[in-house]
Amino acid sequence: MNLDDLAWQRQFDGGIDGSMAEHLARQGQLELLIETARDRGEWFCAEVAVSELCAAGEFERALTVLDPFVAVGWPFAVRESATIMIRQGRIEEGLALVRPDAAGLESAHDCRWFAEALVEAGRVDEAIEVLTPHLGEPWILESLLDLTRGRHRDARVLELLTPCAERARGGTADCRCSAAGGQRECLHQPSAVLVLYGRVLERMGRADEAIRLLGPVLPVVPHIAWLYADLLAGQGRIDQLRELAAGEHADVARDRCAEVLEEQGRVREAEAVLHASLEAGGPSARRRLMAFLARQGRLDEAVEAGRPAYEDDGGNLLHEAIDLLIKAGRPERALELLNGLGAAYADAHADVLRHTRLRLLAKAGRHAEGVTEVRALSVREPGQWDTTLAWLLDLDGRTDEALDLLRSSTEHGAHQEIAVILSRHGRYAEAVAAIPTVSAQREARERR
Repeated sequence: MNLDDLAWQRQFDGGIDGSMAEHLARQGQLELLIETARDRGEWFCAEVAVSELCAAGEFERALTVLDPFVAVGWPFAVRESATIMIRQGRIEEGLALVRPDAAGLESAHDCRWFAEALVEAGRVDEAIEVLTPHLGEPWILESLLDLTRGRHRDARVLELLTPCAERARGGTADCRCSAAGGQRECLHQPSAVLVLYGRVLERMGRADEAIRLLGPVLPVVPHIAWLYADLLAGQGRIDQLRELAAGEHADVARDRCAEVLEEQGRVREAEAVLHASLEAGGPSARRRLMAFLARQGRLDEAVEAGRPAYEDDGGNLLHEAIDLLIKAGRPERALELLNGLGAAYADAHADVLRHTRLRLLAKAGRHAEGVTEVRALSVREPGQWDTTLAWLLDLDGRTDEALDLLRSSTEHGAHQEIAVILSRHGRYAEAVAAIPTVSAQREARERR
């Protein structure tokens, strides 16, 4: 285990990736995860195992899983260890792990992690003070809101945001944020500051005040229109939403207006708003109408609503319709959509449509048919369809044939597919062993 390998895992989702680790946890393979984390230095396995152990109250064992990662200085393990110690009541010991030194106090990232630990320890005021010198960083402002949510410090957060918000109301990007020892200049987008300010007012129960504040600012800072519409919707102000929808912010306002009307059971009115949006808008408006009709159980109408955009390169909705049909258990209808596409469009998008067709054949249980089609593709493009063919072979009950194909394949991802198939059949230890080590994956990637 070393820092380079750990950093590579995180950057490229390498080793045993997070989705596989979570799958193993769902299958009750906690011990295998712990063993793999220890023996192979697999960070995602360790991370998932620690989460499972903490959920079961096994904090000391979770710390043991993290120990070798902490020993090499992996910061994510150090931070997780600190959090666990604090939950155990070992507050000073946990804080000591992540407390920045003099140089670290100059780092917004180090201070963000320390502030999170302080909040975990219930020392919210200290966390705010740690973050305050770095409020010139827009993401630190967002962190301030996240860390103080539900902690009864909204008045203090609002006080810190006020200087920025006052200048932002005039459309000015630069502002002065309070900082230890004086003032620090920062550059925030006016819309970002006002969104944060409005959100704090809303969670303080002062949404009406936020509406009064933001309404007059829209002409100067138009990018806050979505928040203004959200606030109006949250307060059930349909008339004001309709008024907003009549102006330059029509798309945002109509969308939220339709959602509120639907929530209130005023379905016909909601549909009328969406149709009006469709006449004025592009693919996003059509997508919202499709989703609305599907929620109302009008799936065939939803499919027809998207039809004008099924061959549109600028806002194609074909796959949205296919996903709706799959969710409804109608893959055969989705195959009919594919078969009805124009020849020119089908030729221009042949690769994507081939993969889509194979996915639909699998959903329809037509595995043998899919195998036949992939074999024909493999003749024309050798070595490029092995993982797809193996997937379909396994679904068709020909697991040994699928595994033999993958073991002899040079296609990228073949080993991952071996692991997926083995785990699907409950052969979890074999699945883990089939995945190359992190160092082997790094070497292979560098060769490619």
